[in-house]
Amino acid sequence: MASQALSGPYVLDFEKPIVELEKKIEELVAFAQSTEMDLSGQIAELRRRADELVREIHAGLTPWQRVQIARHPQRPTFTDYLHAIVEDWLELHGDRAFGDDRAIATGFGRIGGWRVMIVAHKKGKTTKERVATNFGMPHPEGYRKALRKMKLAEKLGLPVVTFINTPGAYCGIGAEERGQAHAIAENLLHMARLRVPVVCVVIGEGGSGGALGIGVGDRVLMLENAYYSVISPEGCAAILWKTAEKAALAAEILKITSRDLLEFGVIDAIVPEPPGGAHRNPAEAARLVKGAVVGALEDLARRDVETLLAERYEKLRRVGAWIEGQPIEPALAEDIADATDELGLRARTDAAAASEAGEGAGAGAGAGAGAAPAGAAEARDLPRGERGG
Repeated sequence: MASQALSGPYVLDFEKPIVELEKKIEELVAFAQSTEMDLSGQIAELRRRADELVREIHAGLTPWQRVQIARHPQRPTFTDYLHAIVEDWLELHGDRAFGDDRAIATGFGRIGGWRVMIVAHKKGKTTKERVATNFGMPHPEGYRKALRKMKLAEKLGLPVVTFINTPGAYCGIGAEERGQAHAIAENLLHMARLRVPVVCVVIGEGGSGGALGIGVGDRVLMLENAYYSVISPEGCAAILWKTAEKAALAAEILKITSRDLLEFGVIDAIVPEPPGGAHRNPAEAARLVKGAVVGALEDLARRDVETLLAERYEKLRRVGAWIEGQPIEPALAEDIADATDELGLRARTDAAAASEAGEGAGAGAGAGAGAAPAGAAEARDLPRGERGG
């Protein structure tokens, strides 16, 4: 059978028909063994129906259902991928400033023969592990640790591979006091400049700046049922509709699935998952992730450093540049930015000239006391992004 029965008690609502059919298969197998009856034909037919049901249900998943899969308690985390695809793992600790954040793991390892520096979010699966890793929400020292290790990889000429799986960076008082936003911003800046290949893989949740803090790369891969978003669906729903009950609608309009993000150019490739999701067959999921990472490393190894940096820069420039729903070519994006700057500068110059003229005519002139400077109306008529001052 292509899929495996779910382990553990946690079953998503839309998975219940699959689980019920798989339980019937198990009961029939047990009955056949106990009675020594030949029921292989019936069992094979039920397994075929179960496989079809898995494909049918997962072909029509909604964005919210994919979010639920990304958060599934049995979904493989970095630790699972570490044991399955990484050899010669040597973990490195600490940021040499405050402490060792266990929500981020860093270290040397080999993936498919490639020596790499690995940076990953750690979530844990048991309650004890989740508490120890702060439920996968890093503190500033975690991002500073990640950056130190990525710079070490640059010095040694090793590619960097990151595994992203976090609901977001920790937003507690202590984290803010220690510079959470600055730590993430520093990572974004320096990852864009690393002179070694960088491959990022979103394996579960990709929450906001917490994900971006280790998510700037030459190749951004994303598992089929992962999600990547500026805010959680529940957070978005709470802001827009004052209730988290509309999380499913928020997930739909946020466009956070792998297919949406590939279309937008935010990610570079989708890593397929086993039928039913990675939690149903972690070993196969690990094999697929390994193949995707090795393929990306082989592709990037053909480029010299300057080409690598130039392509990374152009890739980042393309993200978020749109006209009427269509991506803007890099050259056109630069032309638009230049035109916007010229319009803004012209509006500011005209307003300043009018202000000087008004002062020269005398501030006490009643006719001019309430008049707007010449050019201000022009500035008001400009789109918001093009207004001066």
